[in-house]
Amino acid sequence: MNLDLKIWRQKNSRDKGKFVKYELSDVSPKMSFPEMLDSLNKKLIESGDSPVAFDHDCREGICGTCSLYINGKPHGPNEKTTTCQLYIREFKDRETIIIEPWRGKAFPVIKDLIVDRNALDKITAAGGFISVNTGSAPDANAILVKKENADEAFDAASCIGCGACVAACKNSSAMLFVAAKVSQLALFPQGKVEGKRRAKNMIAKMDELGFGSCTNTGACEAECPKGITLGHIARLNREFLK
Repeated sequence: MNLDLKIWRQKNSRDKGKFVKYELSDVSPKMSFPEMLDSLNKKLIESGDSPVAFDHDCREGICGTCSLYINGKPHGPNEKTTTCQLYIREFKDRETIIIEPWRGKAFPVIKDLIVDRNALDKITAAGGFISVNTGSAPDANAILVKKENADEAFDAASCIGCGACVAACKNSSAMLFVAAKVSQLALFPQGKVEGKRRAKNMIAKMDELGFGSCTNTGACEAECPKGITLGHIARLNREFLK
């Protein structure tokens, strides 16, 4: 396959940045999106040009670092798919692919397609934890948890912190991310200790870091690669009011 790539290049957060066009030929349809970018970078390095900087790690859809805006959608055209799980066979020969970094005040560009997403870690540090006493592990059934609560908590815990919800939101809100982190703890007895201040502290940190407010458009749910639902935002609001 032959591809026409239009990639955002930016030296640092202070640089204005611009789109640069590249042509890439003989691309295997079996390549993943990061592998295609690797192929482009090999070509750029061989020609003496600067390679495109982009984040990646596990390439298994579980870490979220590969996050990119592809043709105007977080993680590309497929539903519930991370960038590293997106394959070139999803595109047409000679198709123009527009590749951008996340856009948001809280996600400053470091270089090219890499943004600083430490803001999400700061939100988690503000309340996404539980107090426990160290010691030997208790019996698995020592504290009973309803199956429906456990299932819903594990669904929320599948959030990989990629930031697609922020990138998809017209307000750059991190509410779905915060909601997932609150839900996975609020549904367990162990999470009740910090329950009275967890949501308050995490939302306050979200506001402090420059994320926007939620207006329930549902774009975050639609673009989340792990299918986190708006129902968790409802729980976050209930926890906040408590």
